[in-house]
Amino acid sequence: MSAIKVYVPRDSVALALGADEVAEALLAACAARGERIELVRNGSRGMFWLETLVEVQTPLGRVAYGPVTPQDVPALLDAGLLHGGEHALRHGVTEQMPYLALQERLTFARMGVTDPLSLADYAEHEGWAGLQRALSLGADALIHEVTHSGLRGRGGAAFPAGIKWKTVASIPAAQKYVVCNADEGDSGTFSDRMTMEGDPFMLIEGMTIAALAVGASQGYVYIRCEYPHAVASMTEAITRAKAAGYLGDNILGSGRTFHLEVRKAAGAYVCGEETAMLESLEGKRGIVRAKPPLPAIEGLFGQPTVINNVITLSSVPIILARGADFYRNFGMGRSHGSLPFQLAGNIKHGGLVEKAFGITLRELLYGFGGGSVSGRPIKAVQVGGPLGAYVPESQWDVPLDYEAYAAMGAVIGHGGIVVHDDRANMAKLARYAMEFCALESCGKCTPCRIGSTRGVEVIDRITQDINRTQQIHLLRDLCDTMTHGSLCAMGSMTPYPVLSALNHYPQDFGITPIAAISA
Repeated sequence: MSAIKVYVPRDSVALALGADEVAEALLAACAARGERIELVRNGSRGMFWLETLVEVQTPLGRVAYGPVTPQDVPALLDAGLLHGGEHALRHGVTEQMPYLALQERLTFARMGVTDPLSLADYAEHEGWAGLQRALSLGADALIHEVTHSGLRGRGGAAFPAGIKWKTVASIPAAQKYVVCNADEGDSGTFSDRMTMEGDPFMLIEGMTIAALAVGASQGYVYIRCEYPHAVASMTEAITRAKAAGYLGDNILGSGRTFHLEVRKAAGAYVCGEETAMLESLEGKRGIVRAKPPLPAIEGLFGQPTVINNVITLSSVPIILARGADFYRNFGMGRSHGSLPFQLAGNIKHGGLVEKAFGITLRELLYGFGGGSVSGRPIKAVQVGGPLGAYVPESQWDVPLDYEAYAAMGAVIGHGGIVVHDDRANMAKLARYAMEFCALESCGKCTPCRIGSTRGVEVIDRITQDINRTQQIHLLRDLCDTMTHGSLCAMGSMTPYPVLSALNHYPQDFGITPIAAISA
């Protein structure tokens, strides 16, 4: 009799919630009972409230149980876990669970399905199909595919990826680079980490395709230093891909060259800004560079460089495998494809939801998130990381689309969504935004370095009712200076959470709505 496949995630969240202990308990209990199992350590499905999620292969498909603790294992085996038996922790066939079934998993199609470090698993689930097609295309045709797909940078700026690639390709240089910005420092975001831990070959494939498009021979993955599991999985995946001929001096016998290395980040939030990241990669202090020149023209070590984040590059393989039209038909307006939204904060069902652009915040909060975990009304939702605006309920039905959010003074950013219930004090959160900027600023430009420090002081005077009306005017002027005078998004976007809190929740600052608007 063949062994029964049992899946236990190796994702960081699952590990933090006892996945290793559950795996050990399953192996020990099955050995004691004479049950033969094949334990696969997969990535997470992104349903974090159910971790540790255990799945069992059955004739019906994979059946899910969770959240499982080591203490649950004996009772689960008694109930027929290995055959999909009924139990209070049973959720049925995994793919049919509404949280997953209602998503459009394009980039995350393999997430939680495969063994992240199995080349055979990756190839069996459409892996390398995009690379093989890319090798058959010329650089111009390859770049056209990416441009026509409508793929825009998923790191926050939403700049068209194809245009960036075309710029790098057009610059004559003996050496070009592809750099993946995996310094995922935004609060409430984890899609980059999940990708590197749960489907690292996808990122490798995307970076290799980018290298073929622009003529680069060397690449680097700059990974947040607080992600040890991602560093380990990417390092091992690169070793295996190179040994199998997907990287190196002769990619799949094509004669094309691309070498890839992992670099651990410096631990500074500002190194998530692309030019500060380049400085760090070069062994210098992470300080923002003035632009121009753009990194696409003079980037790493002064050479033309493609810089994209993890999800941007990981979206490329499916575009090449299935064609640009397939990808661009998802989404709305100029926002094509899908985005892995990350639900965090005071939310009942925190986790990852990949949906095409056009879904609303309300649908994410209640259709997927299940409302607040506290059971209290949701008051504010910060979209786009610590520099993103706080979105009030009156705007929760606006489609999540780059242009629609920009029009209302907000950003989608990396897709991070942090939820606060009605106990949140928005003045304190606004103050925290300024304080965060002051702590994390590289210090190169005055509006960011000094403006954030003054911002904390001004907000304190507002909440203490010291010349409140005058201070509100001052805060708005200060935010305008930071927005238009800062060298990078660190200073220019800090006003987003500050002004959105002031505009939509003036009562938390001790002022009436009318006074806030007129000030």
